[in-house]
Amino acid sequence: MTLLSIIRFFTTLLSLAILGTAAYLLWSWQDGALVRDATGDLVRVRDDWRLWTGLGLLAWSFLGRWLMAPLLARKDERRTKPERSGGHEIAGASGAKLYVERHGRADGPPIIFTHGWGMDSTFWSYAKQDLGDRFSLTLWDLPGLGKSRAAEVSLPAFAADLATLIELSGRRPVVLVGHSIGGMTIQTLLRDRPELASRIAGVVLLNTTHTNPIRTMVLSGLLSALQKPLIEPAMRLTKLLHPVVWLSKWQSYLSGSSHLAHRFGFGKFVTRSQLEHVTLLSTRNPPKVEAAGDLAMLHWDATGAVRNFNRPLLVIGGDKDIVTKLEANRTIAESAPQGELKVIQGVNHLGPMERADLYNQMIADFALAAQPAVSADMPTSPAASRPEPLPREADERPSQSPTSRRPF
Repeated sequence: MTLLSIIRFFTTLLSLAILGTAAYLLWSWQDGALVRDATGDLVRVRDDWRLWTGLGLLAWSFLGRWLMAPLLARKDERRTKPERSGGHEIAGASGAKLYVERHGRADGPPIIFTHGWGMDSTFWSYAKQDLGDRFSLTLWDLPGLGKSRAAEVSLPAFAADLATLIELSGRRPVVLVGHSIGGMTIQTLLRDRPELASRIAGVVLLNTTHTNPIRTMVLSGLLSALQKPLIEPAMRLTKLLHPVVWLSKWQSYLSGSSHLAHRFGFGKFVTRSQLEHVTLLSTRNPPKVEAAGDLAMLHWDATGAVRNFNRPLLVIGGDKDIVTKLEANRTIAESAPQGELKVIQGVNHLGPMERADLYNQMIADFALAAQPAVSADMPTSPAASRPEPLPREADERPSQSPTSRRPF
C-alpha cells in the first residue's frame, strides 16, 4: 500500500509537529518572560494561554485516537477485532517461519487467503465468520508481518511460501484469494510456478495490480517522477532509522493521525472498528519490513502472468480505489483466458473489509462454482467440521522432507 504509506508519512510529521508545538508552549510558559514592574524590579510573567494550549495539544498527541475514529467513521453493525486462534508456525520454502491458521470445515472446499501489505491474517476476520460454515479456510501472515518471520522480503519469496501452503493443503485443488500484495503474490506464483496450476481450482484477486503499484494509482505521473529521487531514499532511510520510526508510528497512532491516514484507504462505508483494526495492524508491524516490502513492490512486474492460467479467475475492484485504479484490475481480467472483473461501487482499496458482505459473497459463489461443495447429505458432525491440526515446523520432524510433510 505504497500510497497509504506516503500519506501516513505526512500525517506522522503532522502528529510530531503537534507534539513539538505542545512541548514548546509548555516550555515557554514555564520559562516566561522577565519584565520590570512599576518599582523597577524584574518579575517573571507567564501567559496562561500557553499553558492551556500546550496541555490541550499534549492531550491530543496521546489521546486523540479516541476522538478521531468517531469523527472519521460510522458506527459498527458488526465489529471486527485483530483476534487470533488455533495458529501454528511452519517452515516456508523461502526460509521464513510462517504463522498459519485453519478455520471452517475440514471437508469443505479449500480456500487460501493472502492479505495485503502492512496487514496480517486477522484482516480476514469477516471471512472467517461468513465462509467458515461452508469452506476450509487457510489464513497466513506474510513473512515479516504479524507473527511470521521473514528470511527474505520479496514477491518471489512470498510466492514460494504460498506454494508451500498449496503443497500442504491436501489433494483437493484450492482457491487462492489475495488482496493487494496478496494478489501480486498469487500472480508471481502463477508466473514462476506454472506447474502448480493443476493444484489451483481458481483465483480471486482483490484490489490488486499487475505491476509497480505507483504506475496504477492516482497521481501516478507525479509519484513516478518522485520514485527515484525521493520515495525510494525515504524508504531506505526508514530501514536505517527503524527504532525511531517505530516510536513515531506509535505516537501517530495514539494521536489519531494514523487513523486519518488510513481513512484515505476506505470509502464511505467504513466503520470505527474497521478503521481501528487496520490502523493498529499497520502500526505494530515493523517499519523496516514494511519499507522493504514497499521497495520490493516498486521493482516488481508480472504483467501477463495470468495469460496461460486456464482456470477461472475473478478480479474484484472498487470504483473509488485510489491505490489501485480499476484500469489495473481490468488489465488482469482481460489477460486471463477465463478472467472476469466485478466492480463494487463506493469502496476504496480496503474494500474487502469495508464491504466484506459483498466481497465474501462473491468469493463464496466463485469458490462453489470452481469446485464442488460438501454434499448436502453429508453430516456436519463436530469431527467433520473441525479443522485438522497444522503441521509443525519441519525441524520438529527431522525424518520428513519438506515435500513429504503431511497436509493441513
